[in-house]
Amino acid sequence: MQKFFISADIEGVAGVVDWNETDLKESLADYYKKQMSKEVAAACETLHKGGVKEVLVKDAHGSGRSITPSMLPKATKILRSWPRNPYSMMGGIDESFQGAGFIGYHSGAGYNGNPLAHTMNGNIFEFLINDIKVSEFVMNAWTATHFNVPVFFLSGDKQLCEVAKTFAPNIKTAAITEGIGGGSISIHPDLALEEISAMVKSALDMDPKKMLLNLPDKFDITLTVKRHEHAYRISFYPGVKQTGAHNIKVKFKTWMEVLTFIFFTFSI
Repeated sequence: MQKFFISADIEGVAGVVDWNETDLKESLADYYKKQMSKEVAAACETLHKGGVKEVLVKDAHGSGRSITPSMLPKATKILRSWPRNPYSMMGGIDESFQGAGFIGYHSGAGYNGNPLAHTMNGNIFEFLINDIKVSEFVMNAWTATHFNVPVFFLSGDKQLCEVAKTFAPNIKTAAITEGIGGGSISIHPDLALEEISAMVKSALDMDPKKMLLNLPDKFDITLTVKRHEHAYRISFYPGVKQTGAHNIKVKFKTWMEVLTFIFFTFSI
């Protein structure tokens, strides 16, 4: 395998339980940014040992500047900050990659598997596509599929890993945390690195054809937001119908149309 793509977030990293621990400007975040970097590095090192020539990491949390580049292997490239295109957390991906994976991911809006569960921003109460409750993992896995890139592995909270199996049955997962109400149980940070390495090693043994997902042939979106003025603003996007104070509906034929809709409407 020549090229592999990793999208990395922080809310599913070992120990993370509070928003201040994810904020670049907060001193509390220093430890967890380092742990995020270690977990991504563990995945990259295993990929390189498995014969992957080039790995591109998208730092996909917040400002896109949480990972310490010097903690990654020399053969790894990193995309920091945001290109400001609809690919968002998958910025940098294209058809030239033979595989994609996700590190530090978290349960989406409408789930309770992570105290920081959300999809894209804190104003999204529930995001449904074809009655599937959409997390950032689902969104970004479909983006990989849009480019015909197989999805190999996922680390993050236990619930996300379990739900991912229903969406991508062959995906390899590593459950690092388990949300309980406003808290979470996390495995030891060093064990997390071992679990991620084992997950990636196992994923590399899989047939890429079995890891390629299918995109739906239509996308019926139902979105519920916490702030009614946000629903009102989104209602002006072409094709959108506001169905309640906090609710909108819209239909698209292609995933690129969905990504463009998200790109222009999900900012608060």
